[in-house]
Amino acid sequence: MAALRKLAPGLGRCLLRPGEAAAVGRRGVRALRRSPVRVLPPQKERGAAAEAQQSPRERPPPPPLPAVERSSAGPGLWYEKAAPGDRRLGKVVTIAKSKKFRDHHGKVLLEGHRLIKDALEAGAVLRTLFFSTVEHLKELPEAELKRANLVKVKFEDIKSWSDLVTPQGLIGIFSKPDHAKMSYPAAQLTSSLPLLLICDNIRDPGNLGTILRSAAGVGCAKVLLTKGCVDPWEPKVLRAGMGAHFRLPIIANLDWESVPSNLPASIQVCVADNKDPGTQADTMSMLRGAGGAGSGPGNQKAPMKSEPKAAPEHEDEEGAAGVCVPELAAQYYYENWTQTPVAVVIGGETHGLSPDALHLAASTGGKRLVIPVVPGVDSLNSAIAAGIVLFEGKRQLLQRHKQEDERQKFPVVG
Repeated sequence: MAALRKLAPGLGRCLLRPGEAAAVGRRGVRALRRSPVRVLPPQKERGAAAEAQQSPRERPPPPPLPAVERSSAGPGLWYEKAAPGDRRLGKVVTIAKSKKFRDHHGKVLLEGHRLIKDALEAGAVLRTLFFSTVEHLKELPEAELKRANLVKVKFEDIKSWSDLVTPQGLIGIFSKPDHAKMSYPAAQLTSSLPLLLICDNIRDPGNLGTILRSAAGVGCAKVLLTKGCVDPWEPKVLRAGMGAHFRLPIIANLDWESVPSNLPASIQVCVADNKDPGTQADTMSMLRGAGGAGSGPGNQKAPMKSEPKAAPEHEDEEGAAGVCVPELAAQYYYENWTQTPVAVVIGGETHGLSPDALHLAASTGGKRLVIPVVPGVDSLNSAIAAGIVLFEGKRQLLQRHKQEDERQKFPVVG
């Protein structure tokens, strides 16, 4: 037995009698109690613990931070040169493209020389500007640049994060502009007309940007965006707007209850449409979106006569089918409709005009402005419809002003 224990300790333990095995087990437990196994922490933790036990005088000084390379671009204008591997640009661009970030932190991203220059001239506050060459800084207002953090990065880095087909090497982070604090161009203000635009559920970024550009070109006094419209500060909207954001007031995220308080007194609200004015003269529309010039296929057919139904208790995502909306007088868009200050509502791409828009129009004595289309064509693009109606409104207003000037110059003698 002793020989077996020497030759095969494990086998010997297996062949021990029950009493002997128990005694060996107890001796092993006592040995463990006397000499517990010591588990060492990782090297980093041991170093941190040893450093914590040292007195402040004994601790070695922390390693110096890498020096930031700063250069001058002119008197009082300094910029920082990003070190290799600096990830700030990518992080900022990724975060700033999020609507949640824009709403929570109140910052927006603008890209390109033209857009950044328009924003600075309108009084928008620049926080950080990433640029690829110092020449870019010479093309921007110097006084505004001195208040911002300027960071020079490689053009390849800007190109990798840019949304533009041909990046210009400029990306700016601005505080979210407040329309009440903007200084709009003098030429825009002198050309302003008593014509407003209300966007109702415009969800396509390209369409909204094009609509804002048309509104600025016409000389609209302001643009109102109701809840459900895409965020006007989304990069795609900014690109399509071509600087319109800094040429006229844009008030976003309005519920319909607050829309009237953002309109001048005694204004008439009209809605754009593409239905024949004779098809609905005596018909109560029972469909959400009926009458929207920008609504999608299937929403443009005149509904059959029906008894008004009570509004449902809950509204689904497809629209409030069964909600009764008022009847509006209709006329072609090229007939006179600008005798008083007027606001035009453009419906969204999918659902068209909402019942709230039609109720607002009815409460102000507004009309349906019909854009006739060839039978079989269900709808017009919302941006196209806005351009047609707005520029026709401008033509009528300018013609009326011209006639009034002529009457003052050559008064009719009775």
